[in-house]
Order: sequence, then C-alpha cells, then structure tokens
Amino acid sequence: MSVREILQWPDKRLRTACADVDAVTDKVRAIWDDMIDTMDAMPGVGLGASQIGVMQRLAVVDTSEARNTRIRMANPEVIDASAIMNTHEEASPCLPGVWAKVDRPRGVRVRFMDEAGELVERDFVGLDATSVQHQIDHLAGKMYFDRLSKMKRDMLLRRARKVKG
Repeated sequence: MSVREILQWPDKRLRTACADVDAVTDKVRAIWDDMIDTMDAMPGVGLGASQIGVMQRLAVVDTSEARNTRIRMANPEVIDASAIMNTHEEASPCLPGVWAKVDRPRGVRVRFMDEAGELVERDFVGLDATSVQHQIDHLAGKMYFDRLSKMKRDMLLRRARKVKG
C-alpha cells in the first residue's frame, strides 16, 4: 500500500472517461488500498481512480470521523436519485486551494461491484451521497466545477490559477 501522486488540473486524464472493471482481482484490491492511503493523506472523504492516473472505474469513499467505513466500489452508477437537493462545499485535490457550493441530490441509490466482486445496490444520503456522486463524476471525466454556472466556474478557475501562483 502506498500514497499515489494526485493528478493536477488541467491534466487531460481528468477529462477522460474511465474504462469499466471486468472483475475484482487482487490487482484491483491493491489499487483500492493505494487509493485509501492516498485519500487519507489528502485528507479527503473520497477518491476516484482517475485522480491518481488509473483509468478504471474504481472509487473509494469514507466520510466517517473515525475513518473506519471504507466503501470500495467498482463501476459505480447512480440508478435512482432523490428529488430533494442538498448543497455541500466541494473541492478536489486535483485543483487545490479552491472550493464551491454544489447542488446534488440528497440521496442516491448506487449499483456497484464490491470488494468481493458482488454486484450490490446501496443507498447513500447526505455527505455520503455527495461524495459518491462526486467520485462517479470523476470516473466520467467530469469535475465538480462543471456543475457550476459558466460565470462561477470561470471565477473558480481564475482563483485556482492565483492560488497556484
């Protein structure tokens, strides 16, 4: 297990959709382990594999304070979403120093392969739902700021350039 380097915006891989995972193998489990180490080192509450340059549909999420509810997902997809929206401040280690308030469904049902390779459906609410949706966006080649208006997105990217120096 090791901490991997985080890709920095505007790396083209962050705009590339990831490939589906055919099966959960020991190699996939090792990538998940590295992703968890990397997520904890950020620190953050989730990570998509594309953020570390692995172009497979793999994600990890852990929003618990104790950092003991690791959720490993392969090929996650939202299959149902709440009509009620929540607003959370979102950020990404791929674009450090900036964040924005993003509206997303308060709850989602997600289908994914778990660490045993079993296809499961699970409901996520609140911050868990936000983090899962954020990671699914990464795997589709999208960033959180894509959900902002053009004006807010442009302002955020200008701020990011200033922070970067």
